[in-house]
Amino acid sequence: MQAPEPESDLYAVLGVQPSATTEKITSAFRTRVRELRPDTRVDAATAARFSEVRAAYETLRDPVLRAAYDQRLERTLPAPDRGAAPTEPVRPAWRYAVVLGPVRPEPPLRAGPVRWIPDR
Repeated sequence: MQAPEPESDLYAVLGVQPSATTEKITSAFRTRVRELRPDTRVDAATAARFSEVRAAYETLRDPVLRAAYDQRLERTLPAPDRGAAPTEPVRPAWRYAVVLGPVRPEPPLRAGPVRWIPDR
């Protein structure tokens, strides 16, 4: 996997905020791919733009590569250009349930027709 150029802003390439979730990044990538349509447009400018969008998506969808890119971006950009605050509240990814007391194990998963065995 090739490393993107540090001069290009990958968030601007995809048209998302730096605080965007993975789902928004994937949606923006699919929108850009539909615009560029590499199977119908065969000129060099479109191919270069498509490879730039693909490289941006490959970097931003991987959490490790995205964190490394964000650190590199934070060092190179001045403070006002680092992106705006998120406009919508960030909701937690997981909801937790607290169980007090013993937890009954789930019955084993059965496949096939259900049989009734009277001795059990």
